[in-house]
Amino acid sequence: MMINFDNNETTEVAAEVLAAMLPFSDTVRGDAASAKVIENARTSVAELLGAADPSEIVFTSGGAESNSFAILGAIDSQPDKRHIITTQAESTETRNLFETLEQQGFSLTWLSLDEQGGLDLGELKDALRPDTALVSITHANGETGVIFPVAEASDVVKANSEALFHTDAVNAAGKIAIDVRNSQIDLLSISGHKFHGPEGVGALYIRDARSRPSLLKGGEYSGVRNIAGIGAAADLVKDLSIMEDVQAVRNRIDNEILQKIPNSRLNGGADRLPNTSNISFENTNGEMIVHRLFEAGFRVSTGSACNSADHTASAVLQAMNVPYSQAMGSIRFSLSRYNTADEVGELLDKLPAIVKRLHAMAG
Repeated sequence: MMINFDNNETTEVAAEVLAAMLPFSDTVRGDAASAKVIENARTSVAELLGAADPSEIVFTSGGAESNSFAILGAIDSQPDKRHIITTQAESTETRNLFETLEQQGFSLTWLSLDEQGGLDLGELKDALRPDTALVSITHANGETGVIFPVAEASDVVKANSEALFHTDAVNAAGKIAIDVRNSQIDLLSISGHKFHGPEGVGALYIRDARSRPSLLKGGEYSGVRNIAGIGAAADLVKDLSIMEDVQAVRNRIDNEILQKIPNSRLNGGADRLPNTSNISFENTNGEMIVHRLFEAGFRVSTGSACNSADHTASAVLQAMNVPYSQAMGSIRFSLSRYNTADEVGELLDKLPAIVKRLHAMAG
């Protein structure tokens, strides 16, 4: 049986979530029971995010659509403003959208990352302009797990501009606390399959949504079964107490790999998602490590650490100035609340020998 240590890519659907979805078909149902399920799910997601009112939650087809709705809605609602600020730590899909907007004539400021993968809020403040329409900063990078101070960043934005503030919380939801009510975040995106919900459903938080309909770029997704699923998943992961145990197991991965495998390096500082480790194995091919671990019964990933087609390191690791010889041998280990210490022990028993063999093959 395959052991999944690639949970930042996707998580297994929890049994409680499946049970909540089973009574419903894929089709949209307009009966009172379905309407109640949708509103209950809206309330559950609002509670997960700390929203002031369930009406601030809009359902979408997933994280990519949530991000697209937020970004395009924000700029379309301010047609006289053509400047956007974002970071070099955004997801590939979001980065591609920003690059497209740049090609269409928008002015983009890409905030830099330090060697620990973090941001300088002073750089953010200096980048703000009268024509800044949107600041979009990821809540946590899915590749390194680095958590960004989005509440503090939203304070900087609101104190120094009239720009809207968006955060992609796809990788943060269900792993760390989110409290939009006590921040100045205007827009926040999540995706159900990242926290034990189904694929095909996400949500977008819009502050004061009823008075800001122009921020929704498109209509609300309304598949009842998946909405029931994301609601049940939100109820499940609201209790974050188990993440202390997850972090303890994650720390064991960090410590034992760095101790047992020469020339290994942890990418990202101490303020990371409790489930995520990104570790480089110098002068080793990350894709080959992924393949060998898969053969041994473990699912991990490079976390977009390299592009095997053109042999370039990921944009995130490049921005962190991780040397090429290390970046190309980077592996992401991302746990779920269901991974066990015994499973991690099995991984740590087999990984050193795999890396040693690959080093020997490389000469």
